[in-house]
This record gives sequence, C-alpha cells and structure tokens, in this order.
Amino acid sequence: MNIAPNSYPRTHKRLMAAAASVAIAGAIGFAAVATGTAPVLADAVRVEAPQVPGFADIVERVSPAVVSVKVKARIEPAADDGSDQSDDPDGFNNLPDNPQLRRFFKEFRGFGDQDQGHRRFGRRDHNNDQPRPVAQGSGFFISDDGYLVTNNHVVEEGSAFTVVMNDGKELDAKLIGTDPRTDLAVLKVDGVGKFTYVDFADDSKVRVGDWVVAVGNPFGLGGTVTAGIVSARGRDIGAGPYDDFLQIDASVNRGNSGGPTFNLNGQVVGINTAIFSPSGGSVGIAFDIPASTAKTVVEDLMKNGSVQRGWLGVEIQPVTTDIAESLGLKSEKGALVSSAQDDGPGKKAGITSGDVITQVDGKDVASPKELARLIGAYSPGKSVDVTVWRDGKSETLKVDLGKLPSSDKQASADQQQPAAPAKPDTLADLGLTVTKSDNGKGLVVTDVDPDSDAADRGIQPGDVITTVNSTEVNGTADVDKAMADAVKSGRKAVLMQITRDDTNRFVALPVAKG
Repeated sequence: MNIAPNSYPRTHKRLMAAAASVAIAGAIGFAAVATGTAPVLADAVRVEAPQVPGFADIVERVSPAVVSVKVKARIEPAADDGSDQSDDPDGFNNLPDNPQLRRFFKEFRGFGDQDQGHRRFGRRDHNNDQPRPVAQGSGFFISDDGYLVTNNHVVEEGSAFTVVMNDGKELDAKLIGTDPRTDLAVLKVDGVGKFTYVDFADDSKVRVGDWVVAVGNPFGLGGTVTAGIVSARGRDIGAGPYDDFLQIDASVNRGNSGGPTFNLNGQVVGINTAIFSPSGGSVGIAFDIPASTAKTVVEDLMKNGSVQRGWLGVEIQPVTTDIAESLGLKSEKGALVSSAQDDGPGKKAGITSGDVITQVDGKDVASPKELARLIGAYSPGKSVDVTVWRDGKSETLKVDLGKLPSSDKQASADQQQPAAPAKPDTLADLGLTVTKSDNGKGLVVTDVDPDSDAADRGIQPGDVITTVNSTEVNGTADVDKAMADAVKSGRKAVLMQITRDDTNRFVALPVAKG
C-alpha cells in the first residue's frame, strides 16, 4: 500500500497530540481524586455599604422592664334581668345610641385588651368561685421596688392581676390606683427583690420623624418589638378632655395596650393606648399617652391612689373666626365661657358667660383643650390668675380652684322650654322668627330661614336667645340695638348666646350689610 508523501508524519503528529491530551486530562482527574480539591467557583455577591444602626442594643437593655399583664375577674353569666349576654360579649348593646361613641369603643379601645380570641372566658361558666381571665395587655416597671404602669382600660374590670416577666416568670400584682380620664393605671409587685426599670423621657424634645421602638404583648404572643417613627404630636381623638396624644406608625395591635414606646436612648416617650383600624389590625396609626402626662399622673397614683385635679367650674367652647370678629379679638385663640356653674369657683371669682379665657398664670390658652390641661395640672385649692377678654379689653381675676368632681357637672340654664306665644316677631336681617319667652328672659326662636346664616350655623326652632354681645335681650329691639352698636364699632358679626336643652353655647352671626 502506497503512502502519499508527507502523510505519515502528519498523521503521526495528530496521534501524538491526541495521546498527550488524554494524558493531561487523566492527570488532572487523578489529581482531583487524589487531593479532593473542589472546582474553583466565582465569588458570592457582597456589597460593601454603610451599615444602618439597628435597635438590638436598646431592646436588649429595656426588654427586662417590659411585662405582660393578665387580668382576671369574677364574671356573671347573665345580666341582672336574667338574660343571656353571650350575644353581646363586649357590652356594646348597653351603650347609649350614639354612633360616634360606639365607633370609638370598637375602633380605639377594642384593640389591646382582650385575649387572643377577643372573647371573655367563663361567660357561660356558672362556677364563679374563681376569677376568670377577661383581658391582657402590656406594662413596664418604673421603679426597682415593683411599681409598674399600664392602661386603665386593661385593668378596669379586674379583681386579680398577674405580671408575666420577660423570662416567662409569673408574679402576682395588686392595683394601686387608676385614672380613667387619662387611661392610666399603676400596679405593684411585692417581695421579689429588685426589678429592671425604665424612666420617662422629656417628650417636649420629641420631634415628628424621630425613630421610636414599641415593646409589648400583641395577641398574647409575649415580648414583641416593632419600630417606626413619630407621625404627629398633639392628636385629639375624642377620648377625653386631656387628649394630647403622640401618633406613631410602629405596629401596635391587641395586647400592646399599656406597653411603652422608647426613644433611641431607651427612655419612654409614650404609652400605647389606642389605635385606629377599620380592619382590627395595625394600619400604622397608633396613639400614645405622652410621657409628660403619664409621669405626672403616675406620681399621683403612686402617692395617693388617685389623681386630684383643679376645677374651674365653667363650660367652654372654641373661639371661631366669626366669634373672634364679633368680640374684637385679633385671633381665634382662647376658650369662650358658655356658662359658669353656680357653685363653681369660676363664677365666685367673677367669670361670666361670654368671657374668653386667654391666659392662666401668664400661660397662653390656645383652645378649650389647652385650658382643661392647664387647670387640671393644678391641685385643688391652688390660687391662679385667670385672664379674660371682656367688653373689648383684658381683665385678670384671682380664682381659688376647686376639686374636679368625679362626674362633670353641667351648668343649669333657666329652665323650662317656653311655649311660643301667639304673636311672633321677625329679625329679618338674621333670618329668624322669634317670640318672647314665658318668663320674659330671652327670645324663643320659632322659625329659621333655611337659606340664612343662622341656619348654616345650626340655630334651630326652640333655641332661646338670651344675650347678644353680652347684653341681655328681652325683645327684638334689644337685638336691633346690639347689631347697630356692632356696626358702629366696625365689627362684622354679633355674638349670640343660645340656650338649648339646658346647655349654653355662643353663635356668631354676620350683621346686615350696607
């Protein structure tokens, strides 16, 4: 067989190259088997970025001071009339027929107190010798000898209280005192040694946007931490006369009530007391009692078991733009006195309906809420200077404050609803038809023009006009004169005092143009 020239050497080279490749591959495989070395892979992704500080150090320090509060009570299985209450476990059926009140209790106070199932144990158990669990919430120690803070609405139905520590240990506690007006309560654990405790912050330095950490017992799960920011200050949610809540967006749910919210220094800036939630869970809107309020109330509860507040004895309402204009005030600040109670310290000192309270001991009064907080911060018997705006000028009165009654008194106005006489008269410029009252004091509104300013401001038939610009009116001539005097003084409105259902209020009505 003939072989073409140069074919042998070329073929030989190819065979040698293939053999060498096999030898190298074999050598590599042998080495891998012999040494066990894994194949070389690419590096995992890693980003070198600034590390955001966490909350772990704060939580580690404060958690031993935060507890769960379990509440027990003897529960009657049936109402006094013998009817079964199982279809109304929360008692909402017994509330007044007020949609706003019902909504408040369901949307605010319902989230933080009841057990995980949001029902009351033992409702149908007729053996009531032992207390049954009815509620649970959160709390925190404020002293090393066992005083702790929680919400009033957590403990208000209880007769026995158990504190569950961060490590799971359960301790009995006794109720020291409660303050329903601020929804605070103090418990105490005795005879167990020293406790880790936390302190209140100066919440005047809290700013919207500050980081906060909430620690509590949501849904009975035990110590749980959530974080967020302060969303707003000075929130009024209609819970009471001392509303001044911090709003936070840290997650707060059932069982968090009474738990603390901390700043980054581990100090308590607020106490979880309410949430707003159409769904029943956290939607990022929670409300805290500010530390400044809590500190004062808690000190009183620890000392006296209750809170004694000063009492001025007046009914008040906001100063609107129209009211400020009618009284010659430069701004809408202050609290307008709609009535002064006969047995109240305010009336004894000379405060009368129509006065606008602008200062207390030199502190400006921005609103009725502010006045309530200022007066409530004083002790009964304290003498204070109350500055009022009256007849176009300021006047200062010395008032010896009384003790706030357990239930707010209502000033009584003069008295029976007068029947309308046969001959009404007309205040055409105001859109009102009026007649003299039976007792000769004031004018009874018998008709209101639906297109008038009076109708827009809520005046109704049956209302009694008692004064106009602090001047008593017994006939339409008195009203006309007061309106004419207002025009001469350059005012654009007159201030009417209206009595309805034994309650006084003021309404500003524009005077006639031209």
